[in-house]
Amino acid sequence: MLELKDVYGGYGKITILNGVSFTIPKASITTVIGPNGAGKSTVFKAVFGLLNIHSGQVLLDGQDVTRASPAQMIAHGVTYVPQGRNVIPQLSVRHNLELGGVTSSDQARVRQRIDEVMDQFPALRQRQNQKAIELSGGQQKQLEIARSLILDPKLILIDEPSIGLSPNLVQEVFATLQRLRDNGVTVLMVEQNAKAALAMSDYGLVLELGQTRMHERAATLLADPRVGHLFLGGAIEAPAG
Repeated sequence: MLELKDVYGGYGKITILNGVSFTIPKASITTVIGPNGAGKSTVFKAVFGLLNIHSGQVLLDGQDVTRASPAQMIAHGVTYVPQGRNVIPQLSVRHNLELGGVTSSDQARVRQRIDEVMDQFPALRQRQNQKAIELSGGQQKQLEIARSLILDPKLILIDEPSIGLSPNLVQEVFATLQRLRDNGVTVLMVEQNAKAALAMSDYGLVLELGQTRMHERAATLLADPRVGHLFLGGAIEAPAG
C-alpha cells in the first residue's frame, strides 16, 4: 500500500532521514516508535510532500509519489493529522468538518460525507452546532480525525494523537482508529505512548538516527527485550491473540 525505498531527506542542508525503508500493508495500523530525533514525524512529512527528499522513493499502491505536493497527496487519498490541536476553535463542529472538503469540486458529495462521518462519531453529531472550543480534548481529537475522513482517504498519517488526553480518552481515540482500520483505511501513527499504541496496532516500526531499525508485527516488538529496554521501559508480555 505505502512503500518507502531508501529515503534520504531533511530540511535545507540538514539530513534527518538516512535511508528509511519500509512497507505498510493495506487496512492495517502501524505505529512508529523511536527516541527523540529519530525522524518519526519527519517520515510523515516526507510521505505527505512537506519535506525535501534528496533520494529514494515513496510509492503509493505502486505509483511513484516521491515529488508529489500535499494537494496531490490528498488527491491520491492521503490525509495528515499533525501533532497538537488543529481544529478552528471559534467555528462550529460542522464548519470544521466542511473545511475537510474545501478542496473538493463536488460539494454535494462533501455534504454527504459529512453526514456519513458524523454517523461514525455520534458525539460530534450531537454537538455539530457547538463551537469546537467547547469540546473536550478527546472530542477535539475525534473532530480532527473526522475532518480527515471527509475526502474518503485510503491512508491516514496521524502524529501523536494522545498528547494532552487522559488515559480513557486515549483509548477512545485508539478505538476510533481501529474502527477505521476495520473499514479498510490504512493508519500510520507516531505515538509517545508506545506500549499502548503497539498493543492496538498490527505492525510496529522502530526508527533510530533516521534509519529503519526494526519492522515487525506489533506483538513481536512488544515482546522483544531489546525494544522493551530501549523504548518501552522494559519488555512486557505480548497481548493474547
